[in-house]
Amino acid sequence: MTTSKNFRIGALVAAAALTLSGCLSGSTGASGDDGEGPIQIGISLPLTGDFSEPGKGVQRGYEAWAAHVNQNGGLLGRQVELNILDDQSNADRVATDYEKLINQDGVDLVFGPFSTRLVVPAAQVAQDYGFLFVEPAGAAEEVFEQGFDNLFYAAPAIAEDHYNHLADEITALPPNQRPKTAAYAAMDDPFAQGTAYGLKNKLQDAGIRTVVDEVYPPNTTDFGSIAAKIADSRADIVVGGTQYQDAVNLIVALRQLGYQPDMAAFSTAPTNPEFPRAIGRQTEGILSPTGYTPEAKFPTNREFVEFYTERHGNEPNEDEANAWTTGQVVAAAVEAVGCANPDPECQQKLVDWLHNNEVDTVVGPLSWDKTGKPQGAHLIQQYVDGEIKIVLPDETKEADFIHPKPNW
Repeated sequence: MTTSKNFRIGALVAAAALTLSGCLSGSTGASGDDGEGPIQIGISLPLTGDFSEPGKGVQRGYEAWAAHVNQNGGLLGRQVELNILDDQSNADRVATDYEKLINQDGVDLVFGPFSTRLVVPAAQVAQDYGFLFVEPAGAAEEVFEQGFDNLFYAAPAIAEDHYNHLADEITALPPNQRPKTAAYAAMDDPFAQGTAYGLKNKLQDAGIRTVVDEVYPPNTTDFGSIAAKIADSRADIVVGGTQYQDAVNLIVALRQLGYQPDMAAFSTAPTNPEFPRAIGRQTEGILSPTGYTPEAKFPTNREFVEFYTERHGNEPNEDEANAWTTGQVVAAAVEAVGCANPDPECQQKLVDWLHNNEVDTVVGPLSWDKTGKPQGAHLIQQYVDGEIKIVLPDETKEADFIHPKPNW
């Protein structure tokens, strides 16, 4: 990946600083010639169904980004309008939604949905119509094995690499402190399994034996039998490839059985502000990977946090941040290339620009390989003294890594 003249553009800064009104002559969009009327952005999100909790977070992030851009001059001197549909967490529905957004509604740009299950069919529609496709939450390896050349993941790392810093920490422990056995429970979902099995593969390579490996359907609510298998195994570490409610239900079931692991890691759920209220006060020591923290010192992050907090009354979490990042990435390309319309020539220029440039975002500088895979790593958070803090890697930590985990 090359970076043309080290060109790093933060979309929010660009939106405030640039007020271009021209674009490619002869191109037309949903609202007429470029430079006239709002830029229409089509989005399908799981606002109901299995992924509705994070889906609504992504919606909040997209809407906050659009409001901020519009307050700062828009893109290319034009306001942006979001056309958001509810795909009901259904892969067939999401494909139909993007067909409608592009063919019937005539949007100028599209942003991606939440969840690998929905990103792949949505990206296929965008590819078929030659649209740039930047997405906030399709992190499983299979997304990048489809041959898409228009797709870019707006986060630091793919699912299989989320736990890299934790794997390094565990394998560096002295032999008498290192876990010897591990139990895994993962939702039957490419992202959730990707996070859990990315760590599993690294720990198995280090000699840490797998004693439980359970996969459950996305709509599972009763975790009694899975929790019993984990508790009976007395595994030193438990790893959940989870979204939100499934992690809460699994942890409650494990606690009810009196199981006390030395280490507990769950994807997604612990970073949700509702998590401590959902499982009670016994969060201490629980780990989770995250691609975002409101405390990050990246140039546009403080502006994002302040704007979002004023709008919603609380700081943003990872879902909102990745949605805002998606907007930043697309905006950077739009401002650099100078167009925002469905014309194939314009869309290809946006794609080409992102393949050859780095973009400053609220999750840090992002660049991508030819498959759209980001070239970074996730941070590791842990509940310390009742608050979730960055503990790995050492150069970004806010608190020391706790091991073994206190009882829950």
